[in-house]
Amino acid sequence: MGYSSESTGIYDRHLSKHDEVTAQSEFSSWVDGEQYTTANSQPIQDPVIDQPIVDIPKCDVRDVDLAVDTAWTAFETRWEDTTASDRSARLFEWADTLKDHQDELVTLECLDCGKPLSQARGEVEGAIETIEFYASVCRAQRGSEIPAQKDLHLYTTQEPYGVVGQIVPWNYPLWAATWKLGPALAAGNACILKPSLETPLSTIRAAQLSQGIFPDGVLNVITGSGSDVGRAVAEHEEVRKVSFTGSTQVGRSVMHSAADRVAPVTMELGGKSPFIVFPDADLDKVVTAVADGIFYSTGEICDALSRALVHESIVDEFTSRFVDAAESYVLGDPLSEETTMGPLTSQSQFKTVTNYIETGRKEATLLCGGGKPDNAALSDGWYVEPTVFAEVTNEMTIAREEIFGPVQTIMTFEDYDEAIELANDTQYGLASGIGTESTSLVHQTADDLDAGLVYVNEYGPILPDAPYGGFKQSGFGKDLGLEALDHYQRQKSVYVNLDEPSLWIACLSRWDWIG
Repeated sequence: MGYSSESTGIYDRHLSKHDEVTAQSEFSSWVDGEQYTTANSQPIQDPVIDQPIVDIPKCDVRDVDLAVDTAWTAFETRWEDTTASDRSARLFEWADTLKDHQDELVTLECLDCGKPLSQARGEVEGAIETIEFYASVCRAQRGSEIPAQKDLHLYTTQEPYGVVGQIVPWNYPLWAATWKLGPALAAGNACILKPSLETPLSTIRAAQLSQGIFPDGVLNVITGSGSDVGRAVAEHEEVRKVSFTGSTQVGRSVMHSAADRVAPVTMELGGKSPFIVFPDADLDKVVTAVADGIFYSTGEICDALSRALVHESIVDEFTSRFVDAAESYVLGDPLSEETTMGPLTSQSQFKTVTNYIETGRKEATLLCGGGKPDNAALSDGWYVEPTVFAEVTNEMTIAREEIFGPVQTIMTFEDYDEAIELANDTQYGLASGIGTESTSLVHQTADDLDAGLVYVNEYGPILPDAPYGGFKQSGFGKDLGLEALDHYQRQKSVYVNLDEPSLWIACLSRWDWIG
């Protein structure tokens, strides 16, 4: 296992960065275009040194009520009548402002998430690209005319819901926020967004950077717990639509809350994604793809490729190469450019992952990892080594439950039918992967996989141009793509019945007007 040569001084470096970011900005909720604080607060912990970065407000249902009222006022008085071109210009301006503060946003992602610089940088860039995408496509929206019959002009229009609620997870704070804010704002809605209570800093800062670009009250960020703020957003009678990204368990609760008031929801939930490695796979590419798909962001990714299904004829070679890849990751300070894996985001997630690893030790064969790194400089952080289990069967706990950490399982298959059966034998259906050099096999497998995303010989990229979302208990509806823009609009059909044209009636009307 490799370690960063900058291991010394991590503690002091992070405390210095805490002082730097808190001196630049005050971190609170954002309501009606200004800072919003409450009597109760909660510290945001740095997962590298387990020290607080800053305290943020811990809002409750009354604060959500205020934010919703504010958003409706902004929507009805300053936002509802804006044109698509106006919204486009404002979104482009926001994206440009975020670019000007890109380094600051990257640092915040490193501090409260523990993401390595390279990953945080890519995700902030992805967030900005998402805003730019919706700034572009919102001007291309069209209604449609339906040629139903000659004496009827029948057409459809799209209109915003008004005020929408959005709940985002702790693993992709800013990027996930823009997946929801981008299409919602482009469609003409006002937003109430609840970031994770564990990783809200970059989202708060991005909202602050929208000041003077959107009318006050159009973009609101309410910080607090899921049980208080998240529930209040999902249950609020005046929140016309809810979009949620998070665990399947919490997603069920959000759905129940929205169903009680018949509000539409979009759900992007958990996953246990397979990557099928066929006998003809180019292992130089595929081993890297599978490693990226489970070890990126310390495995805290909903579409993690956590089940490697490898043909029995190549499993020994694949496994040897994969263990080498796992052991090549550099665990260290996320603020160091040479670090390729940071800590898990929280103590609770560390306990969850390590408990699953202990279960795996009893069920399967541990090939590498499985513990904290042997590096005193990282002892205060929530680090877990890249972990690989072999001789796994699909009935084992570690093969069926979402671990949300850097833990890979390797299983074998004998033929195509078995590979597809294993891949689809899960309650989830978010993502999947295919490793092969056969074009025909790619298309056949992609058709047979019961998942909303299919990666071929690579992990990613995730682009705003295409819809993102899963099947089965991985949710429904889509983030990203034009589909997300549609999810934030209501469609209206307009029937205009036409009389037989008459010039005599038209003339009478004209003379009445003149008279």
